[in-house]
Amino acid sequence: MKTILNIIWLVLSGIWLFLGYCLAGVLLCITIIGIPFGIAAFRIAVYALWPFGYTTVERRDAGAASCIGNVLWLILAGWWLAIGHIVTGIALCITIIGIPFGIANFKMVPLSLLPLGREIVPTDAPFASR
Repeated sequence: MKTILNIIWLVLSGIWLFLGYCLAGVLLCITIIGIPFGIAAFRIAVYALWPFGYTTVERRDAGAASCIGNVLWLILAGWWLAIGHIVTGIALCITIIGIPFGIANFKMVPLSLLPLGREIVPTDAPFASR
């Protein structure tokens, strides 16, 4: 079932969100300071491409650096990516078939706003990283 949902997701919104995150990652990697943020964008891009069967968990070892990084991320790229998820989620919720995909988009908004200090893991092992 996850594979079917992922394929429908890919066609409806996954490829566009993936490209948006990749664009943000490339732009952030232009400077040396932005490389960690670019890596986070590429990590989330893969999650945005194929989200069903994965979830995010907080990393216990994330410290003050990830908090400061999240503030910078929010200013540099977070708002734009969150707006993309919200607009896509609303568009998908117009139809009955698109409601689960719209909800999946809304679940990705917090990750797009504050990605540092979070880890993407399979849903069958959400506590494996703890």
